Amino acid sequence: ANVLALSVLTPPYGAIYCHELSHIHVDECGGPEFYSGGAKLIPMPGDGAKITAQDLEGVLAQAGAGDVHSPQPAAVSLSQESELGTLYSLDELAEISEIAMAHHLAFHMDGARFANAVAALGCRPAEMTWKAGVDVLSFGASKNGALGVEAVVFFRPDGVKDFEYRRKRGGHLFSKMRYLTAQLEAYLADDLWLRNARHANAMAARLAEGLAVLPGVSLRYPVQANELFPQLPLTMVTGLRERGFRFYDAGPPERGWIRLVTAFNTAPEDIEAFLQAAAGLAEK
Repeated sequence: ANVLALSVLTPPYGAIYCHELSHIHVDECGGPEFYSGGAKLIPMPGDGAKITAQDLEGVLAQAGAGDVHSPQPAAVSLSQESELGTLYSLDELAEISEIAMAHHLAFHMDGARFANAVAALGCRPAEMTWKAGVDVLSFGASKNGALGVEAVVFFRPDGVKDFEYRRKRGGHLFSKMRYLTAQLEAYLADDLWLRNARHANAMAARLAEGLAVLPGVSLRYPVQANELFPQLPLTMVTGLRERGFRFYDAGPPERGWIRLVTAFNTAPEDIEAFLQAAAGLAEK
């Protein structure tokens, strides 16, 4: 969804501005460059895996727009929620959109966890997308209950351009597309997508609440949706894994920084079991 959307927004000589931890930069194996025919990702730093309007303005001022020697500014891509579980506020999105429009950039949103962001901000989807200046949304469902489907939502009909041909060429026009569509129909019916996301967010909030009171534990970033990045004593990390809990390291293993993600199907009793085990290890 991300790479096909960006391929429509960006010419082969274009530049796509994104955070240095963004999924398109770190986790898509050069897909954006491949599907766009060679566009260049311009990774930017920023606290909490978020870029700011001010930083984007500064980078664009030095981008060489109109200079044949430089990749030409074409798009900005944000993840909502971000790769560190943080959220762009509606005001932050509007500020970035203003900069993007001033420099004639298309605005793409990676919404792999879009539902979690909508649920956390308590806003309407429109407020976080086209009303905030977003041109194209990669609307995720696979991380929130679907078997495996995403949608690409264009908010301007003229923005679709050659997407259908690129989708076909990329091998994503499935012969039984109705089976994928059936997932999205069920996902959206009666706001199931939001109920799933609210549950995941609530489980993350409970996990954060329980971990924050334990000695030696700190939360590296605010827990705003369904991802947590706590730093634990190494003995606690080892003890939790010995007790059967599985999670990723979020940095060098010797630092004790881990990544925890809650989901639509995370059971409250599993959260409590994790917290009880962590509390028992903290006492030791």
